[in-house]
Amino acid sequence: MYMETTIRVSGEIKSGLDGFRQHKNESYNELIRKLLFVARACEKEPKLSQKTVLEIKKARENIMKGDFYTEEEAKKILGV
Repeated sequence: MYMETTIRVSGEIKSGLDGFRQHKNESYNELIRKLLFVARACEKEPKLSQKTVLEIKKARENIMKGDFYTEEEAKKILGV
């Protein structure tokens, strides 16, 4: 259930959020949910979180380069 609200952010923050999008239709709600997940993980497990953040960064770079399998390709490879 969504409670709609408006928040004000600077152009710099908006650009930063846009840079985290994994696809052009990803909502700010989804982006903020991911950022909250990472922030909470950093509080609970700082060492694990550093590794996780680096892995997420690498995965995002791969996605941007188009270096990934679609769900259908993965199913075919795995024989599912």
